[in-house]
Amino acid sequence: MQFIRFATSGGVRWGVIVDDQPYALDRFGEPTIEDLATPGYRRRVERAVEIGALPAIDEPTDYLAPIPSVEQIICVGLNYYDHAEEQDEEIPEKPMLFAKSPSSVTDPTAPIVHPDDVEQVDYEVELGIVIGRTACEVSADEAEEYVAGYTVINDVSARDAQFEDEQFFRGKSYDTFAPMGPALTAPEAIDPNDVDVELRLNGEVKQESTTAEFIFDVGDTIEYLSHVTTLQPGTVISTGTPGGVGIFRDPPELLAPGDTVEAEIEGIGTLENHVVEQ
Repeated sequence: MQFIRFATSGGVRWGVIVDDQPYALDRFGEPTIEDLATPGYRRRVERAVEIGALPAIDEPTDYLAPIPSVEQIICVGLNYYDHAEEQDEEIPEKPMLFAKSPSSVTDPTAPIVHPDDVEQVDYEVELGIVIGRTACEVSADEAEEYVAGYTVINDVSARDAQFEDEQFFRGKSYDTFAPMGPALTAPEAIDPNDVDVELRLNGEVKQESTTAEFIFDVGDTIEYLSHVTTLQPGTVISTGTPGGVGIFRDPPELLAPGDTVEAEIEGIGTLENHVVEQ
């Protein structure tokens, strides 16, 4: 089961996808992030689909980011074994953390704006964990109870800003640098630690891996973070990217206006974003 937000002439609507068929969620009203994290709520929605209480709809054409208000974005760096290998880096002993501005979030098919003050704009396909309940000092075994769902994030990065500043925030936080969506997949619908991830640039595969390559899996990550800081509903954790990013290719292959980048994760869907000039 997947939850979606989409735009219509009458405003923003919510829907649910079950067995590849979208249904309108209007009769349930606009769900809160806490609703989405509640197994009882998800069972009610699933039951409503089973008995025909929710109307089937056509596939939406204007998907929106599945979370209307992102609290914060916490990113995990160097979290795939193959990404560490391509950088010739040692395997970290604990998650490497940095932040990305929530205002960088954009919709699944919205353009990525290439800023005119940077040159090295890169792509990173990542699994996003959306926290739905306040999580403080949670164990790895309990972690899924606090998850509203999983989504796809392209952690777009201005490498020259990142390297110049010697920290990540500016290079990661330009507006439109976090395409997100197209859906929020319920926690029970996939194994987030064993799904395929892929990124294509102008139709050519650049990143291809699986979350089985995680150094710190979803449970480990939530446990570690929730012992560092209280995770509020609406927090998004971007879990790192596999090998194949543009800056470490020889020669580098970076994003330019006119490019199309597709980030796909098994069981969630695909972001498709065109790169445009500022």
